[in-house]
Amino acid sequence: MESDILDILDQLGYDGPLAEEACLLAECGRGFSSSEYVSLVTWLSSRLTHITDAHTHQPLITEDPDRCMLDTSRLLKDLCCPCEGLASRLADGDVKDTKEHLKILLFLSSELQAAEMVSSKPATDEEELDASLQELRVICQTLNLPDPAGRDARDTFTAVQQQVNVLLEQLPETHVGDPAFNSSLHQDQWSELEKINGVLSAEYECRRRMLIKRLDVTIQSFSWSDRAKVRIDRMARAYQPKRYCLLPRSTVSVSDLLAARQDVCYMMKTSSGSCREKTSCAVNRILMGRVPDRGGRPSEIEAPLPEMPPWQKRSDGGGRGRGGGGYGGNRGGWRSGGDGWRGGRWSRGGRGGQHYR
Repeated sequence: MESDILDILDQLGYDGPLAEEACLLAECGRGFSSSEYVSLVTWLSSRLTHITDAHTHQPLITEDPDRCMLDTSRLLKDLCCPCEGLASRLADGDVKDTKEHLKILLFLSSELQAAEMVSSKPATDEEELDASLQELRVICQTLNLPDPAGRDARDTFTAVQQQVNVLLEQLPETHVGDPAFNSSLHQDQWSELEKINGVLSAEYECRRRMLIKRLDVTIQSFSWSDRAKVRIDRMARAYQPKRYCLLPRSTVSVSDLLAARQDVCYMMKTSSGSCREKTSCAVNRILMGRVPDRGGRPSEIEAPLPEMPPWQKRSDGGGRGRGGGGYGGNRGGWRSGGDGWRGGRWSRGGRGGQHYR
């Protein structure tokens, strides 16, 4: 639970003294008698009430522990805290467990995170136009063209096309290969191509999610050792920024198909000379000797021997008579001359007592 709280607080931009796990657990053990804990609750509730614009309760702006406890109890009730009885027990002063104080922080931080997501408005037409203008400015700066602001869009795109043609003529002939896709499609074919790309994107998104989940589980397993438990915060700070950069959704579009060159159709072996120039190292000179055969081939495995001989129907005349198999005349034991199990082995009666395993 404390790891989830630290991750959410980091995303919310909290950089106070409770950003470390040890300090967080220590101050949660003290509860509202800790000034750091009260400050964190005040910070969360103030931002939450500011975003949601909730006027049904006053923001927690006081540092008085008793007043802060009552205000937090009222805030939990207004937000319909799912922890059963937590708000009422907090109002009565019965919340003294570290785990319950962690639940309060987890609920408030989660509500603040959700409120920030909901409050983020979609981009308006003007904002989208500004974003497009910024991208066009980057293109013009790359091609050493004047700023496109205030100019006609047709003139700007014409200048971009002319400048690109001039630069292409200055490049060697083999610098830019032939396009991988050089056909013309109808409107229906473009629609079908978009559908195919959607199906492939969904497939690769599923694969990327699986790989990202395997990565999360692997990193989580590293924190199980005793040495890693004291460095869990350092591991999270090093891993989380890189983890959030891994997007599960594929970014490949039809425009990438139009921009692809024929060299993407050539499959280069990893053992080729051009690849080995950058991957060869001293480790490659070490040859492995013979390794023991680990087996694992079902076709070479023999069926195990039966633990007991197969039961057969008793023949006429056999049974409990003299010299017959099975129970003998002695009460409570096997007949010495009969067939049967003795000491875990199948024994055939008669003198000499031949035994078979």
